[in-house]
Amino acid sequence: MAFRHCIWALSVLFAVPLAAQQPAPKPAPAPVTTTYGYTVFVGGTLVGREDVTTTSSADGITIAGKGRLSGSLDIVMERAEIKYRPNFTPQSYEFEATVNGGPAGLQTMFEGNTAVTRGSDGGQRVDTTDKIASPSQTIVLPNVFFGSYEALTRRLATSPVGEEFSGFVRAGNQVALRLSAASAERVQISTATFNVRRYTLTMSDAKGATTINLYADEKGALLRVSIPGIGLDVMREDLASSTARTVVYSNPGDEAVNIPATGFNLGATLTRPSSAAAAKLPAVILLSGAGIDDRDGVVGGVPVIGQIAGALANAGFFTVRYDKRGYGQSGGRAESATLADHAEDTLAVVRWLSNRPEIDRDRIAIIGHNEGAWTALLAANRERRIAGVATLAAPATTGAERTLEQQRHLLERMNLPPAELVSRIELQNRINAAVMSGRGWEGIPPDTRKQADTPWFQSLLTFDPSRVVKDLRQPLLIIHGELDAQVPVAHADRLAELGKTSRSRAVGIVTVRGINHLLIPAMTGEVDEYPSLEDRNVSKEVTTAISAWLTKTFASIR
Repeated sequence: MAFRHCIWALSVLFAVPLAAQQPAPKPAPAPVTTTYGYTVFVGGTLVGREDVTTTSSADGITIAGKGRLSGSLDIVMERAEIKYRPNFTPQSYEFEATVNGGPAGLQTMFEGNTAVTRGSDGGQRVDTTDKIASPSQTIVLPNVFFGSYEALTRRLATSPVGEEFSGFVRAGNQVALRLSAASAERVQISTATFNVRRYTLTMSDAKGATTINLYADEKGALLRVSIPGIGLDVMREDLASSTARTVVYSNPGDEAVNIPATGFNLGATLTRPSSAAAAKLPAVILLSGAGIDDRDGVVGGVPVIGQIAGALANAGFFTVRYDKRGYGQSGGRAESATLADHAEDTLAVVRWLSNRPEIDRDRIAIIGHNEGAWTALLAANRERRIAGVATLAAPATTGAERTLEQQRHLLERMNLPPAELVSRIELQNRINAAVMSGRGWEGIPPDTRKQADTPWFQSLLTFDPSRVVKDLRQPLLIIHGELDAQVPVAHADRLAELGKTSRSRAVGIVTVRGINHLLIPAMTGEVDEYPSLEDRNVSKEVTTAISAWLTKTFASIR
């Protein structure tokens, strides 16, 4: 007994220093919590808001939220909470809300391959068990709590294209999700930019397939949920502001700027030449056509204006491109803006450039693509200090004639019966006449009138380039693609003839073979071949011609 007692005593004696030599266990990482507000839009109309809090800890991830949705259902979400285990399998989902004035409360517990839901919904008792095929690939995505997509964006951060998931929407409703594409983008808020990841998924159920676009930051935090098929857009509040935009295209010398206009600012990009010297340099303002409102002038996936800006900066010119009023980061009201208003915005950019110390105020030119050329011509007539105007793929007929030409070409390619072709052309004629006169709307569908009866469309239809060109004093360059099917090359010849009757002493025309309306190489020039074109870069013949003309024009001013 004494021997055993001594052994025990020695064990205790030696145990103390041995234990003291062991490193202390590392404390569990402190929970990381983030809270963001999200704004919910349907069809561009604000319908709700959510406040979402995400907590990551050693125990897993918890996504909680509250908010309100209005529409066919009035939902006041008092509490929603989804818990995931450390291995990212769902643990529980709880939902408490008032739906159309009545209480709703549900709880789903996930264990193994089952999901047990109990509670009440719309006054009906719910007690349902669902089978979960793959818990490790299941994401809880209630269709009334959009903050739940945070779990999916975190999973997608390490997922290869093609990976499949199961979405648990509610008791008795699961959907299949497949990651079809992932890409990097840049988002600009005010003048700051940051990287985002965009994920395109296909969601399938018994009713068919729907495309979902998800945007996340570099850590996987949810920025935006977009479901185009139903017009749904859920955006984090800082991204939903008018100062946010996705950076579609960028050049090495790009600098985000805000330009004061009449009562609002224009969100713009100034591109600096890489070899900018101490002396003042010339500048060029770039304008996109009708219906193309972003500063990069994206048509058919090609950033026409953005690419030209980069090419001209490489040639030694400052360039400015901007979002049209009421779009992107620009203020103002788009629905009431006319061509004349857009010209005034261009003149605001001219004034802003004239006051910058690095710009030679006497050497500022304007270049417009498609109907953007009309805006350039209007601005040049109002401001004699503008040194030159260049038109790219510009129409030379009145707006009404131009609209009918577009309509006829489109309808002819649809191989419609002759009677229907005539009927549709007659309808377009009636719409044009009603817009220009304000009378004759009888028999025209209300939705059609709502779209057409706007100040902008009226200004477009009544615009006549012949009246504007005849007063032009500045040098004029006309560039057109030989294969342009949207604005046939005959427009360039007519515009050149109009230029000969103007006060301009220098009218040049350049027709580039093998390029289309986007100024890129093409086969037929038709719109339906745009997606299949491999070379999506603006032709160097175009940018070289512009650079040479600018150099010659500005040299004559010195």
